[in-house]
Order: sequence, then C-alpha cells, then structure tokens
Amino acid sequence: MSTSALDLAPVIPVVIVDDVESAVPLARALVAGGLPAVEVTLRTPAALGAIERIAAEVEGAFVGAGTVLTPDQAKAAAEAGARFLVTPGCTETLYGALVDTGLSFLPGTSTVSEVLRLRELGVREMKFFPAEAAGGAPYLKSLASPVPDVRFCPTGGITPASAPTYLALPNVACVGGSWMLPADAVASRDWSRVEQLAREASGLRG
Repeated sequence: MSTSALDLAPVIPVVIVDDVESAVPLARALVAGGLPAVEVTLRTPAALGAIERIAAEVEGAFVGAGTVLTPDQAKAAAEAGARFLVTPGCTETLYGALVDTGLSFLPGTSTVSEVLRLRELGVREMKFFPAEAAGGAPYLKSLASPVPDVRFCPTGGITPASAPTYLALPNVACVGGSWMLPADAVASRDWSRVEQLAREASGLRG
C-alpha cells in the first residue's frame, strides 16, 4: 500500500517556489522541523524544477505537487518525481489522469455531492478547499457522522490558532498551510526560522 501524505505529520506545508535554488534548503528546513510531506504548488515556472531537486536531494522529504489543474500537469509532476498530487477541485478527466499516474492523490472538494461522487469512485482521502471560505471546521464536523469513512486535509485560510480545531475532528487527518513559510524568511533565506516554525507546526494537535 502506498504511503499517504496524510499520515506523516499534522501539517502539510503548501509551498510556492519562485527560485529553484531555494527549493532544496527550504525543504530541508521543513523536514528537519518535522514536516516531511511538502506540497509544491504548480503556480510558478520554477515548481517542476523544485520538485525534481527536492525529490533527488532532500533525504526524508515526501514531495508532492499541488494546484494540479490538468492531465498534463499531473503527468509532468509525476515525471519530475512527485510522490503525491493535490488538486483544488476534481473533474472526471482530471480524476482519470490522477489515477493514471499511479501516485496517491488528494482531490479537492467543497460540497457533500463532490465528496460522495469521489467516494463512489473509491476515494477515501480528500482535500477540503478553500477550507475557511467553504464552511471551516463546523462544516467538516457535520460531515463526520454521515460520511465517517472519508478523511480530509483542509487547506485555505488555516492558521496556527485555528489548526487545532480542525485536527480535533475525527475526519481530519492533517491540515495544509503556509504560515511556517513567511515571505520575509523565504526571501532572506532564513532557513533556521523556517525550521523553527515547522517544528512548532509539527507539534500541533487537536
């Protein structure tokens, strides 16, 4: 059975990489802080190169690709060395491409119907996005009883203060966030600060 990113730590860092050269030290700081699952979003030209470098050079990293919108992106991310894929939403075409990669994946959902549609296809692990805007922890709590066999990684607007509320829910395995990667720390390459913030995030519990 393939490793699930949901089981590695309470938080999956959501990373936007503008510079491939910073990807490796950034990922090493996250892993050293206890956050091995690293979601590199495909929002910049540097993303695929960053995934390739992290996969090849960062021991202990479980690197994935986020913001996967098309079949071509899913294939390219897999070829770059991604171990898991994350989408903000899911269509039939995109779902087929995710399956074809052979990788584990977290398709995005924000409604009960979307959850049930993916559940019918055998999916039991999903992203809940955009978490805060789509109803937050109260919404996910209301899904736990009718759909108890689906686990979520809520992402979008989550902070260190709100994360424990999500993590306390029986259907939340982990949360996604980028607060451990403040823009000024990344710009100044202050990897020790990133590592410290990652360590604090890795200690979060519900």
